[in-house]
Amino acid sequence: MRSNVTLSRAVVAGLLLAVVATSGCSWFRKGNKLYAETPENRPLEVPPDLDQPRTDGAMAVPAAGGSVTASGLAASRPTQAAPGTPASSANGFTVSGNRDDVFTKVGDALGKVEGLTIASRAQLLGAYDVNYEGGNFLVRISTSEAGAYVSAVDPRGLPATGAAPAKLIASLKSTLGGR
Repeated sequence: MRSNVTLSRAVVAGLLLAVVATSGCSWFRKGNKLYAETPENRPLEVPPDLDQPRTDGAMAVPAAGGSVTASGLAASRPTQAAPGTPASSANGFTVSGNRDDVFTKVGDALGKVEGLTIASRAQLLGAYDVNYEGGNFLVRISTSEAGAYVSAVDPRGLPATGAAPAKLIASLKSTLGGR
């Protein structure tokens, strides 16, 4: 009887071990766990054409013609008087006083100009974005040794050219008493 009890215990223990080992343990499972997950838990896949940035127009070669040199580029730019010196050009002038006071005076003067629209003003930058006689440009106030320099510049930061900026700067110069 003793051998029957040990044999039956050994069979039950073996069956129990086989059931436990094959049912819940992931070591005995086969297959790819990555795709067994729900779609929400799978990692994102990037399509091959979105892997790399587009480079078709990255190295566009300019059309044949003349070459541009630094001296040729400098000669084509209009010159601006250096801040701190009285400007003789139509692009700017100097007003005595500090920049913040002159910024306020310029704002008041611009508000009285007929046909001028102030799109935005930035006191920290010392600039008014204006639309006057069909031209969009900036009226910029910067600090100089002799006070504040008021000038008209285009969106690229170069001196604004054309009749509208010259007319507005002349009007501001007469209103503010610039040099």
